[in-house]
Amino acid sequence: MDFDFSDDQEQLRDAVRKWVDKGYSFERRRTAVKAGGFSREAFAEIAGLGLCGLYIPEAHDGMGMGPVEGMVAMEELGRGIVLEPLAQSLIAGGVLSGYAPEALKSAWLPKVASGEALVVLAYQERAARYRLDVCAAKATPAPAGWTLVAAKSIVAVGDQADAFIVPATVDGKLALFLVERTASGVATRGYGTQDGSRAAELTLTNAPATLITLDGLTALEHAVDIGIAATCAEAVGVMDKTMAITAEYMNTRKQFGVVISSFQALRHRAADMKMQLELARSMSYYAALKLNAPAPERRAAMARAKYQLGNSMRFVGQQAVQLHGGIGVTDEYIVSHYFKKLTQLEMTFGDTLHHLGEVSNRMQDTAGVFA
Repeated sequence: MDFDFSDDQEQLRDAVRKWVDKGYSFERRRTAVKAGGFSREAFAEIAGLGLCGLYIPEAHDGMGMGPVEGMVAMEELGRGIVLEPLAQSLIAGGVLSGYAPEALKSAWLPKVASGEALVVLAYQERAARYRLDVCAAKATPAPAGWTLVAAKSIVAVGDQADAFIVPATVDGKLALFLVERTASGVATRGYGTQDGSRAAELTLTNAPATLITLDGLTALEHAVDIGIAATCAEAVGVMDKTMAITAEYMNTRKQFGVVISSFQALRHRAADMKMQLELARSMSYYAALKLNAPAPERRAAMARAKYQLGNSMRFVGQQAVQLHGGIGVTDEYIVSHYFKKLTQLEMTFGDTLHHLGEVSNRMQDTAGVFA
């Protein structure tokens, strides 16, 4: 199998990397964290690179690209631990393009592609425990469309977003809706998260909504799988940079008159980190390549990928802190922020234990060994 990237994909990687290196310094990120964990200006710059429109067809002013390009972009943003949630725009582009009626596509997709509108997925509920088929939110028909009663948790930049993609039940079956943040009955409570980014609690009280699709579970599973693939790619970028920072530190920090990279035991630990990084990278490729596969195959692939990424993130992050010593957990030193980012990504779109259960539940009689 050919894993070489095309010229267009390499140009995309180069453009995003240059922006991260020159336009998103650690100081700029720290300023954004202090301001609340989200910068509309930085998000507009990401959109200016065309990244918000990667999954949106050219007919709706998007780039008309696919999962590999999304993976390339997310990897590079991960290297800079960028706070602004591109993954949410990828989800919105994929879901609206694939499931929304034409009128809704025409109204929202160009705005998502340009970065004018930030549309985020609001699906987590307190009792769901990462299960997508558990939903207490209710939708009721109304003269002008639908109204929703719902309470959703940990909604990415929920108090800054322009609209939400919200699952709710209709006669016991899951459907998917679009709700504007400025609509009546919409309330948000924003807060900072572990990695410095922003989230919110979302409450809908008879809030007006537009139907995306009545086949809500299928669309929601696809949305979450786009998020998992994006999270895997972002995590690879975070781990790659974490590895580079750790190697640089080991090559400069001296103990007993020599650099600590000369100690065999520490070199073995660094080699184990590299092995976990490459395992994670291969599974991120796997996730990207399976993102357009039939739903059962795609869902199984995402669970496998997220499980391996969860293990790798935990190992690389913890080893990086251990190899740095005390400085590795200080707020002033950059590696602590990479560690916090990895910790949060490990729990995003389902933690490692959840996805181990998903892998187990989706195993066939052969467990894939002889299939």
